[in-house]
Amino acid sequence: MNEKLLSLLGIARRAGRLSVGFDAAAESMKKGKSYLLVLAGDISERTSGSIISKAEQSGTEVLKTALSMEQIGNAIGKKMTGIISVNDSGFAEKLKALFAE
Repeated sequence: MNEKLLSLLGIARRAGRLSVGFDAAAESMKKGKSYLLVLAGDISERTSGSIISKAEQSGTEVLKTALSMEQIGNAIGKKMTGIISVNDSGFAEKLKALFAE
């Protein structure tokens, strides 16, 4: 499952359908562009709580994974990424389905 999730995140990144990092994800949610918020399992509780609060305000679903920031970063070509906003409904639905497996 993890490999499929990481692969799909990489494809979504190359397609330009992700906002990466706290500020970019928060901005996407604020503008109503975010369909799903993906969080790494090893981000700090403070950061996690803050971004989840913003997700709740915007009505964005949150997917907290067991993937590390390093794994996610490697998959999308960014260093140590723990917060990703998925800005495409198709990618968001597929990621949720893979996570549910």
